[in-house]
Amino acid sequence: MHAAVLIDGRLEIQERPTPEPGPGDVVVSVAAAGVNAADLIQRRGLYPAPPGWPVDVPGLELSGVVSEVGTGVDPGVLGRRVCAIVGGGGQATHCVVPAEHLITVPDTVELTAAGGFAEAFVTAHDALTTQARTTASDRVLVSGATGGVGSAAVQIAARLGAHVIAVTRTPEFHPELQRLGAAETITLDQVATLHPVDVVIELVGAAHLQSALSVLAPRARVVVIGVGGGGRIELDLLTVMNRRATITGSTLRSRQRDEKSRVIARADADLRADWSNGAIAVPVARVFQLAEIAAAYDYFAQSGKFGKVVVSTS
Repeated sequence: MHAAVLIDGRLEIQERPTPEPGPGDVVVSVAAAGVNAADLIQRRGLYPAPPGWPVDVPGLELSGVVSEVGTGVDPGVLGRRVCAIVGGGGQATHCVVPAEHLITVPDTVELTAAGGFAEAFVTAHDALTTQARTTASDRVLVSGATGGVGSAAVQIAARLGAHVIAVTRTPEFHPELQRLGAAETITLDQVATLHPVDVVIELVGAAHLQSALSVLAPRARVVVIGVGGGGRIELDLLTVMNRRATITGSTLRSRQRDEKSRVIARADADLRADWSNGAIAVPVARVFQLAEIAAAYDYFAQSGKFGKVVVSTS
């Protein structure tokens, strides 16, 4: 197989032995893989892969076709179009995936776009439903709304019936976010002027959260799942106490296999029909070939894009 390999902070395409599935695993012939902020952090040597995953091949999500199954896996999944979250190794032509982590890709969805589905939508679904317990009566503030997880969170929260407020650095993509279901679209400098919000899905970090904490409604829930705009803030504990607010955080990569399977299963069950009929979708900013992996990372690091950056292996 061919894989994107990290070498002293550089990315190279190398030929590697095609992996073999262990018990309960499958091998996916990868069609596309999403690029995520965690990949850039891993390239800097700050976010190593969990034990058992490739240490030098990045990639947290993929789509493709099941090409081989391990012992204990129903051979009926062979040839199935799937997407998945992985702990690493997704940016390659083949990747081992726990069978229970597979999500079937609807026939109505192209595999290229599906390469950006799993990490974004499962992360957003878990943050909104399990961590924040979002309801139709909530006002939901989503920072970093133009990114993969942000645009997924806007769509899922809107499907839950919530009033969604999408926050961006500039108003350039506000019409697109409104089409995804945002009831309000604002820029970072307008956050402090909002009416109180019940849920904050924090994807930016310090650059946004300091303002968001000033507009929390009573019993508000804040879920931190991104800190690209800074990982430290000065927290007014009196505000947290007076609002009876909850502040928590969430990542998927480090979770145990069985816990991750439950998170994936809940998202799959809730989102499958909407994904199949087009009610939710992956906005794709740009598609790169695997040989262009370094350029894909550079493009991802830039501002001024909307949706997922995807790497294709074809």
